[in-house]
Order: sequence, then structure tokens, then C-alpha cells
Amino acid sequence: MTDLSSGMLVVATPTLLDPNFDRTVVFIIDWGEHGAVGVVLNRPLDLNVVDYVPTWIGSLAPPSRVFEGGPVQRETAIGVAYRPGIERSETWHPVLGGVGLVDITVDPVEFDGLAEARIFSGYAGWTTGQLEMEMAVGSWFGVDASPDDVFDPVPATLWRRVLRRQGGELARYADYPTDLRSN
Repeated sequence: MTDLSSGMLVVATPTLLDPNFDRTVVFIIDWGEHGAVGVVLNRPLDLNVVDYVPTWIGSLAPPSRVFEGGPVQRETAIGVAYRPGIERSETWHPVLGGVGLVDITVDPVEFDGLAEARIFSGYAGWTTGQLEMEMAVGSWFGVDASPDDVFDPVPATLWRRVLRRQGGELARYADYPTDLRSN
């Protein structure tokens, strides 16, 4: 298990039965003494970005959809983008290897080096120590993230692929049946 930090993934174990997080891959965008905040990477919604932030449609990684970032404040839109080599500013907060939070109230043409982006509705949040406790009881696997995970074009298979690439014991969970009765 990787130490918990901003810029990592937490992957729901097959035994996590909360429907908000069933087989999710969450990118941790902020972690510290106040708790943790992340966005779910593998739940595109049936919402077209053009209906919400039309100026961003040409900057989005496929599939060009709004993603369900998590169960907290779903009315809040969060932008995550890839801008390698760009320093932190008022409108840009790097998290991992060129991936960071971007101010979606600004037109994307204003951002130098913007390669691609995703828009999330809501976020996943944990109070101080809560995520660590959930990991300790086996609800989440903490693993290293790749910038490619955030903009994966096939989110439906991301959970399995992230687990498989871990190798060893974690890779075996990728084939865990969704219904044990079908095993």
C-alpha cells in the first residue's frame, strides 16, 4: 500500500458495498490534516459538458462528458486538467505530474499549455483520519497514480486495469466477481 497523499489513487475494494463508491477509482486532489478530497475517475454521467460549461467542450479528454466526482456537493463543478510544466497560480493548482485543478470559470484558451481536461460534478470527501481508517479496515487500496489514469478514454474498465497493473495480490482483485453467486 502506498502512503496516502495528494496525487494518488484510492481504489475501492470489491467488498466496499457503499453504492457511491462501488468499484470506483478516486484521484486524491487534496490531502492533509483537514482530511482528503478526491474525484471519481470512472463514472461518466449522461450529461453533456456543452450544456454546463460550453467553452470547455473542445478541451476535454474523451469521453467528453461530465463525470460524477463523488457524492458531496454534486452542484459543484471541478475542473482537472493536464498542463505539464506550469507553475501554480490563482487559476491553476498542480497535483501530480502536470495534472491539477483548473478554474473552469476561465475560458480554456487563457491557459498556456492546456492539453486536456475533465469536468466533475461533486467530489468525494473524508474528514481527518477517516480515509486512513477506511483503508485500514480494507475498504480502499492506496496505489500510485499515473497522469493517464485521470484522462483514461475508457473509464468503464479503469478499475480492473488499475488493479491489474499493481501485480501480485492486488492484481487478483481485478477479476473479483461483482456477484459471488456467479462464481
